[in-house]
Amino acid sequence: MRFQQSLLAVSVPALAAAITPPNIPGMNIVFFDGFEGPPGASPNGGNWNIMDAINTNNEIQTYTTSNQNVQISGGGTIQFVPRKSPAGLWTSGRIETKGSWTPEPGKVTSIQGNILLGANPTDRKRGMWPAFWALGDAMRHGTEWPTCGEIDIMEQINGILTGYGTVHCGSPLGGPCNEPIGRPHTTPMAAEGFHTWAVTIDRTNEDWRAQSMTWQLDGNTYATMTGADIGDAPVWSSLAHSPLYIILNVAVGGNWPGNPDDSTLDGYGSMMEVAWVAVYSS
Repeated sequence: MRFQQSLLAVSVPALAAAITPPNIPGMNIVFFDGFEGPPGASPNGGNWNIMDAINTNNEIQTYTTSNQNVQISGGGTIQFVPRKSPAGLWTSGRIETKGSWTPEPGKVTSIQGNILLGANPTDRKRGMWPAFWALGDAMRHGTEWPTCGEIDIMEQINGILTGYGTVHCGSPLGGPCNEPIGRPHTTPMAAEGFHTWAVTIDRTNEDWRAQSMTWQLDGNTYATMTGADIGDAPVWSSLAHSPLYIILNVAVGGNWPGNPDDSTLDGYGSMMEVAWVAVYSS
């Protein structure tokens, strides 16, 4: 279902002032969105598509273009807010970059986002699935998942204070990424505040086996995967040599977290709020 775009979140103050991505020595910012704009506005249409026709993973939400589900906060952030209707139907928000970025040979590329998750307690977030991730642009040109390649930069399920960084690749069953589970890495995460999540692809070595992909939380690396770990040159290329586009969303239910129950709360306490997204290249 779609909500009318009338009840703006003007009564809910923005949770942070505008924040810009940090300068990183030796790196240039090749894409950046700081989500400026008035309360209730849509994200920059030159940068983002607002998605409303996604049906995967047996999720139960409907993605909408309504500012009840995805809106600029007015304080330099964007908010993805899951909502439950009186009839028990869930809606939420998802956006995808219009552009894509290719990790270049001989360079280091990093995709980063500064993210806060809503303050509802863990036992009231059953079924919530916020995510910051990237898909191979080949998906937009007829290549099926997971052959297109997927890099999950931050996922959380059911409000549990564990962040997931995962790759999906190769064949739909088994293969180098052990599908459909993928190759996950985890890190403890804080319940409060904005935190910077990143994946960094290092192609400075000409040997694809020695190239690496690392996951960082607030600048600290918590997982590393190399081409040798994947062990398949074309599959590694789908992840680390091919164009990627960026996705931000809050899913509700699905195969992984399971569905919400009567204790699950909707609204701002279960949202994902993003202060900025940036792509860096050396």
